Amino acid sequence: MNKFPSERPDSPCIKVCIPTVEGRCVGCGRTLNEISAWMTMAQEDKEVIWERILSQGYPLYSLKG
Repeated sequence: MNKFPSERPDSPCIKVCIPTVEGRCVGCGRTLNEISAWMTMAQEDKEVIWERILSQGYPLYSLKG
């Protein structure tokens, strides 16, 4: 059984790449370190980030369309 939601894209990037002074992307809510490591990150680590950014209201679009 796949424990990761299948409706999610691999990346939360919405191509609104504007870093805040705190070092988070305005569009997706990830830190700059998370963005740079994303392609080589384990799925379990990505899921932790997904859960955090979704709870914070990111990405700035609905995943359900």
